[in-house]
Amino acid sequence: MQQAYRILVINPGSTSTKIGVFEEETCIFEKTIRHKTEEVAGFSRIIEQFEFRKQVILDELDKEGINISKLSAVCGRGGLLRPIEGGTYEVNDAMLEDLKAGYNGEHASNLGGIIANEIAQGLNIPAFIVDPVVVDELQEIARVSGVPEIPRKSIFHALNQKAVARRAASDLRQTYKESRLIVTHMGGGITVGAHKNGRVVDVNNGLHGDGPFSPERAGTVPAGDLVAMCFSGQYYRDEIMKKLVGKGGLMAYLDSNDAVEIEKRLEHGDKKAALIYDAMAYQIAKEIGSMSTVLEGKVDAIVLTGGLAYGKGFVEQISERVKWIADILVYPGENELEALNAGTLRVLRQEELPKQYPNFTE
Repeated sequence: MQQAYRILVINPGSTSTKIGVFEEETCIFEKTIRHKTEEVAGFSRIIEQFEFRKQVILDELDKEGINISKLSAVCGRGGLLRPIEGGTYEVNDAMLEDLKAGYNGEHASNLGGIIANEIAQGLNIPAFIVDPVVVDELQEIARVSGVPEIPRKSIFHALNQKAVARRAASDLRQTYKESRLIVTHMGGGITVGAHKNGRVVDVNNGLHGDGPFSPERAGTVPAGDLVAMCFSGQYYRDEIMKKLVGKGGLMAYLDSNDAVEIEKRLEHGDKKAALIYDAMAYQIAKEIGSMSTVLEGKVDAIVLTGGLAYGKGFVEQISERVKWIADILVYPGENELEALNAGTLRVLRQEELPKQYPNFTE
């Protein structure tokens, strides 16, 4: 009898690293490792956090008595690579080079494939990523921005969006490939995708492009005023980028990216917090309305997911504005660990072949 597959999955976020160990489909260990602000603030670039985060993961597994020599594979969250189709990819040298260079930008998810590869190499087992944030299935019309030199990009929470979309389609007694859904991931970043027949044909670039502001990202801002700020002589480039990613959104207005803390402020009558939190819900609803036009008003359901979906009042504010479009399905939290495991299992079971990240320099 074949031994059950045991898989370690790693999902680095901006302020935490989520890890899980699965025995086939069953999660036998799960942990969210929180990183204090001062711990990560000392690193000027995210890639510099690699050794620190890897060691924290190994220490946590050791503390819990998890024998890593029994692992069959390691899977990390995909990072800001070059645009590729969805699927499960083997970690290779070309991928590692782009992740380390931050080819498409700086983000904690870049560490996923690097840490997975490092741990897997020591055990002589394969390392994978699944549905990275750069999954690109945009229809061509969605790429046109208004400035030819700056096409719109597909950078979003592909892993969770696609996993939740499949779940929603199943609950609607449809297949993912026959459904038309608007999926909204609401976490540290917020992305709203139009899922049409199994493809995300339009989505806002939630990293530092467009769409609603979020707990730590600025989203769409007035372009002319941003240009003026860039050339004012008051800021370095890195300072501007921090305003857009990391210190934008709720952080900029309320000096916090913690939704639970901010909701407590609301309970105590903080009017500024109420205005800003309401504005975030307002912008999310606007983006959902925009995506309904992409699907020509034929929407099977609007799906709300991510950590902010735990906030009942926040979800109600969004729902009140968009419920006329379609029914609202709410799946709080994330399914990313399960999705990483499922993608890896499909390859280990030979249900599908692992994809190879191209060497774009050849």
